[in-house]
Amino acid sequence: MTSPFLVIGGGIGGLAAALALARAGHRTRVLERAPEFGEVGAGLQVGPNASRVLDRLGVLDAVTTHAFFPTRLTLRDALTGERLTSLATGDAFRELFGYRYFVAHRADLHRTVLTACEETGLVELLPDKEVLEVRPRRGGAVVRCADGSEYSTYALVAADGVHSPTRRLLIGDGAPTDSGYVAYRGTVPMEVLARHGGLPEPDGMVIWAGPGLHLVQYPVRRGELCNQVATIDTRRYTEHAGDLTAQLRAAFDQACPDVRTGIQLMDTTRRWSLLDRPPATGWSQGAITLVGDAAHPMLQYLAQGACQAIEDSVALADSVDEHPDDIAAAFRAYEARRAPRTARVQSTARDWGEVLHVDGIGGRLRAALLADRAEDDYQAVEWLYGFDAAGTFGHTTRELSA
Repeated sequence: MTSPFLVIGGGIGGLAAALALARAGHRTRVLERAPEFGEVGAGLQVGPNASRVLDRLGVLDAVTTHAFFPTRLTLRDALTGERLTSLATGDAFRELFGYRYFVAHRADLHRTVLTACEETGLVELLPDKEVLEVRPRRGGAVVRCADGSEYSTYALVAADGVHSPTRRLLIGDGAPTDSGYVAYRGTVPMEVLARHGGLPEPDGMVIWAGPGLHLVQYPVRRGELCNQVATIDTRRYTEHAGDLTAQLRAAFDQACPDVRTGIQLMDTTRRWSLLDRPPATGWSQGAITLVGDAAHPMLQYLAQGACQAIEDSVALADSVDEHPDDIAAAFRAYEARRAPRTARVQSTARDWGEVLHVDGIGGRLRAALLADRAEDDYQAVEWLYGFDAAGTFGHTTRELSA
């Protein structure tokens, strides 16, 4: 079976790419290895750079139906509870960037983009298709699946994640880099948290930063749930390494009461190793290209993994439209447009992880440097949140009601 565009991977990045191509009038087939299309995880932060793209794709209103709009992003010391700095995300933020910062449940965003793909009539969604082999061919590529099916395409878009087999074919740069950190992610009913005193900033998002650890907390699903992400350096906190719950709680045992309460309520049945790669090029070759984590996996510290995959989607569709008769040229143009941007995000995410997790004199210097920073000083994030898919600073056009 031959399709004009074939996408490997039905996560947020793959579906966003399929939707962007469909919005441009291109028929697309999406192969997902799981028995059904779905998303694993809990909360998801969405900056204005991604909101701008979701708006262009026509799904922003649906995505934000159950979203939470924090009034500020606050960094606190995990050990003392002291407020270090905040970034106001209210009216001044929206005036500058055109969109509010919002947080949503990952499954809500995924479901919205999935539904939009279905409604185009141009996207064929095929679950239970584990891809075993990708073979380049003249004028396209062939994909072979575990169930014996094969799919030919004139243009292959691989959104197959941080361990991307397609990346191995194109770049061959080995396994991703293990940072040594792991993250536990989950939600807690707000009523449960309220019995323990609730959130210290119920209208905002808080990052509690400490030596080799941090905890992020913010409401999702109209404030009914609190999303929590607890992260530790397993190279530093080795006690109880065979018992995930005990190890996590031991790592945070010197934290302030608010943080310890959040950790006591964490689900520790699953954890994610934090992996990334150094920036690389060569992820567009011939009729094959990569999007999202397959192209530019990054650490979580800027909350930009999904946002950058969403940015990829319209950059890809725009490049295809600019080179309608030459897929190889379109994919090269897409990479040239995206690589400098994503490389900066990857590198800055690593740097921000260092800032979050410093200890001793480093922590004291961090507090001193941030002490006098104004909440509405956006200079440090203009490059990130002001970027639009065309690569220019985008003041947009519409308001979101919180």
